[in-house]
Amino acid sequence: MDTIDKKPHVIFIPYPAQSHVKAMLKLAQLLHHKGLQITFVNTEYIHKRLLDSAGHKFVHGSPDFQFETIPDGIPRSSEDDDGLELLLHSVETKFLAPFLELLAKLPTPPTCIISDGFMSAFTVDAGEKLGIPVMLYWTLSACGFMGLYQIQSLIDKGLTPLQDESYLTNGFLETTIDWIPGMKGIRLKDLPTNAWTTDPNDKVFRFTTEATQNSGKVSNIIVHTFDALEADIVNALSCMFPSHVYTIGPTQLLLDQTHPEISNINGYSLWREEPECFQWLQSKEPNCVIYVNFGSLVAMSLSELIELGWGLVSSDHYFLWVIRSNLVVGGESVVLPPELEEQIKKKGFIARWCSQEKVLNHSSIGGFLTHCGWGSTIESLSAGVPMICRPFLWDQPMNCRYICNVWEVGLDMRKEVKRDDLKKLVQELMGEGGQRMRNKAMEWKEKAEMATAPNGSSFLNVERLVKEITKLCIK
Repeated sequence: MDTIDKKPHVIFIPYPAQSHVKAMLKLAQLLHHKGLQITFVNTEYIHKRLLDSAGHKFVHGSPDFQFETIPDGIPRSSEDDDGLELLLHSVETKFLAPFLELLAKLPTPPTCIISDGFMSAFTVDAGEKLGIPVMLYWTLSACGFMGLYQIQSLIDKGLTPLQDESYLTNGFLETTIDWIPGMKGIRLKDLPTNAWTTDPNDKVFRFTTEATQNSGKVSNIIVHTFDALEADIVNALSCMFPSHVYTIGPTQLLLDQTHPEISNINGYSLWREEPECFQWLQSKEPNCVIYVNFGSLVAMSLSELIELGWGLVSSDHYFLWVIRSNLVVGGESVVLPPELEEQIKKKGFIARWCSQEKVLNHSSIGGFLTHCGWGSTIESLSAGVPMICRPFLWDQPMNCRYICNVWEVGLDMRKEVKRDDLKKLVQELMGEGGQRMRNKAMEWKEKAEMATAPNGSSFLNVERLVKEITKLCIK
């Protein structure tokens, strides 16, 4: 076969967590349907979970879309086993060798690697060793990525690490940061929580700082956002990096636009999705249910969970509440007081996991109580659903800031949940007071649809990305 006729072969490797795998799988599917060959590399633990939730048919893929695995480097039986620090250490020290071995044995040589930005600790080295271009896919918002990238500048300016824990409560985090390109009115408390450490050797702090700085070492950067949503930051990123910055979101809407037959594939979740909640939603009026989900990794105290339950009940609005098995800190069992369970039966429905995008697009959903993870945020914007924001960690405070103050589609609840506070916020969001946010949310939904329609910014960026990868194959 002549070199020009070869199909480009792209290696995808996500960070081993739910939201990262989901986002990268969707981009991989888009590129596959554009004619590219895909090898999707998960850790053994993640692969097993995909098998359990999606089934062998999905994970076995097709001749041009294959799944492969590398070892986790640590023993894992659940997503939070052994702690985040051990997993990050494994990424840094144990992933490179098996990844190189895997690429060497593939029947078709790779054209390029599309690496999760948080896997750049070894994928950039792998690309250099093999002479293969590496593109970093940041499955974050542009503001979330920019916030993480600027931690190095905070270090240089002596603003982090914090001198001691008193700086978390003495007003220091209210300090305005006015030098970040493309951002206005940002305070230290809005930046990713990684920056709030008092320990310069903190593993998460160091790992994320180094990972974002790797963006200057690669040929292209991909961000899961769309231009109209974060224009100032996208423009700033394009000026900061010599590499091209591709905005390719929301990927679900691109799948809907180009390949509706695969848009609702049950293969993105590491948990088995429960369909029963949709029967309950079908019985409800439009815009009358608030959806409550804190993502795949956030954990809270049992006392906060109970306060949340009483706040939802006392709001007197219907609610669909996802309580996954590892939602409580320390793996403590979720045991609600019997009197709360009785009240929940009147207005609520509890699920262990569900198809979130399908829920958010259901006509009965009128609001979303969220941890502000980027996957949840962009899915809510795509569905035109306003939010109550309870961020916990990582990039969630930054997303919260933009949801509430820039995009004007949310209410800020940036503190431990108290039932009376939550009751008032739910009533405001779901009542007449929330109409402006609902209108703004629908405007963002329309702009997301425009970005992913033919000749929209994200649609064209995917086309450009495919051409860029195809050129590499020809070389």
